[in-house]
Amino acid sequence: MTIRTVQIAMNGVTGRMGYRQHLVRSILAIRDAGGLDLPDGSTLMPEPILIGRSETKLRRMAEQHKIEHWTTDLDEVLSSDSVEIYFDSAVTSAREPAVRAAIAAGKHIYCEKPTATTLASALELARLADAAGIKSGVVQDKLFLPGLRKLKRLIDGGFFGRILSVRGEFGYWVFEGDWQPPNRPSWNYRAEDGGGIVLDMFPHWDYVLRGLFGPIRTVQAIQATGIPARVDEAGQPYEATADDAAYGIFQLENGIIAQINSSWTVRVNRDELVEFQVDGTDGSAVAGLRRCRVQHRSATPMPVWDPDMPTPLDFRSQWQEIPDNAVFDNGFKIQWEQFLRHVYAGGEWSHDLLSGARGLQLAELGLQAAAEGRRLDVPELRL
Repeated sequence: MTIRTVQIAMNGVTGRMGYRQHLVRSILAIRDAGGLDLPDGSTLMPEPILIGRSETKLRRMAEQHKIEHWTTDLDEVLSSDSVEIYFDSAVTSAREPAVRAAIAAGKHIYCEKPTATTLASALELARLADAAGIKSGVVQDKLFLPGLRKLKRLIDGGFFGRILSVRGEFGYWVFEGDWQPPNRPSWNYRAEDGGGIVLDMFPHWDYVLRGLFGPIRTVQAIQATGIPARVDEAGQPYEATADDAAYGIFQLENGIIAQINSSWTVRVNRDELVEFQVDGTDGSAVAGLRRCRVQHRSATPMPVWDPDMPTPLDFRSQWQEIPDNAVFDNGFKIQWEQFLRHVYAGGEWSHDLLSGARGLQLAELGLQAAAEGRRLDVPELRL
């Protein structure tokens, strides 16, 4: 058996998402499982190189996980011929220059979203990667979650008949930081630092809707800043200049209407932090991160509106749970494996930097639609 070691420069792994999902549960999980098998019979063994700003954190992390290489010098890593892939999960405002430098160095690119702070920058990154002949990938993890994979199974099986609408609810309460510590970084609430829930979440909704139902063709939105003043991680008050809630209506190419609420100022009264209800002529489903429940047209109750009497129907009990029928691995790890196979074994791949630019396009149009109070067309984006 041939084992090929691939060095992956991983920038931003001292952050929560970069560390837990990308390093520990993806790259190290692949390494600890003996590598990734390729179609030609060889095995790919990822070797991470940790990059960040804190020597103390990097050293501690490297010692804990038996990782040989770490550095605070991004340029040094990019200049190394042994490094083949650059991964970025650092703060959004620092991503574009780092990815641009990695493309110039000839590295394959895999990064978090949004890929930049503006559509123009995101599209330029996609064009630069295409011109350089390198392969790129953008994290689109929600498509690989168990709940949405079950939903995709229902769609592919024709369960819904003709799909009419999609309703999404995402969010939770992010503490202001005064009497309880904040549970998200403070830069998320400063527009000047690339914060804002539209910029954060609309790129997700673009690939989720496109990947499951079809391309978005129009957008309407309202954004809000419900908490105008917060306290940062150091206990210092600051002005929240970015939106912390957004309400979007999207019309898809096939006529499906999607409504998605995104909020960091909402208290959760649902089973999971994100849920999508899909209604079709033959049935409906509610899918979250892990669960998916359905109601077929043959089992749909007939409620009667009577505001003077308690309803005799227990609506939640009338939905059927979709079984797993498979072992669902970590969604981030699954996409990492697909990207690595794409780079080293070829095959179809749609989650590239151009798809990341589409996410920025929707975010910018959403912000414009909210500012102007009108519905905007979403043209198909091309290189």
